[in-house]
Amino acid sequence: MKKAILLLNMGGPNNLKEVKLFLHNMFNDKRIIAAPKPIRWLVSKIIIAKRLKESQANYALLGGKSPLVAYTQKLIDKLQKKVDADVFMVMRYTPPFTKDIAQKLTQYEEIYAIPLYPHHSSTTTLSSFDDLFDEAKKVGVEKKIKSIDSYPTHPLYIQSIVQRIKEALGEDEASDYEVIFSAHGLPKKIIEKGDLYQKHIRQTLFRARKGLLLEGLNFANTHLAYQSRLGPLEWIRPYMDDKLHEFKGKNVIVFPIAFTIDNSETECELDIEYRHLANQIGIAKYKVAKAPNDNDAFVECLEDIYQQMQNDQTSS
Repeated sequence: MKKAILLLNMGGPNNLKEVKLFLHNMFNDKRIIAAPKPIRWLVSKIIIAKRLKESQANYALLGGKSPLVAYTQKLIDKLQKKVDADVFMVMRYTPPFTKDIAQKLTQYEEIYAIPLYPHHSSTTTLSSFDDLFDEAKKVGVEKKIKSIDSYPTHPLYIQSIVQRIKEALGEDEASDYEVIFSAHGLPKKIIEKGDLYQKHIRQTLFRARKGLLLEGLNFANTHLAYQSRLGPLEWIRPYMDDKLHEFKGKNVIVFPIAFTIDNSETECELDIEYRHLANQIGIAKYKVAKAPNDNDAFVECLEDIYQQMQNDQTSS
């Protein structure tokens, strides 16, 4: 029986020309901009006009493309060796899209969709599922798909976080550092409508803190902040740029808790833009931990999720 695993994520530009496509698709997404299609189209045009050059400049700092696809491929290469299924990446806003592999999916009897977002949100998880099932229906495979909504406290996912923070610490003493778990922000009104994202982030934070202590990593303190604020709306707080001002003269390790794969918001926003701010504030040492990426524990996490999904299917 042929099986497929689909790893779902936002995507990122594969070259500077795709930056416009990325922004267009993101801000035309009804899960991102809750407005009628003509208004979304207009908003997208305005945002692209304001942000395109700046966004392209940021990607230029990263070699002219998002690192997300390359990191995802490394993850797939490791996972592929552990599972009895063909593994595909499926991106929401840039290639490879669901439509690019939809016809291939007709060859499979079982399809397992695993978001690379551990924390459920309408803006990420549901957006990817919208796209996946829309395209799957066109080729008649929607009933073959089994999906998982979230896994914010999976022990192996938590282990991968602890390991990445430990790597960032290196030979330094944990007690000399503050750890900031930086999550992608969301407008406050989205959370007030019942979105689970912030709740799931806090669950991951609680388990990660415990995991660090169990490893004997007694940091000075751990904190949560939110990055990537955009537009005039109030977003969930505390904002990362405000939070950093608390650590003048101190050592800081930042972990990108909302992401399993490094991307422009980790390698540019956190590691370049906020590093510049940290230097201006007078933070003594500023380190950014890697996202799980192809960390062995995270590979095992995805393998375990896949096995559990199969078992659930068998028992149902």
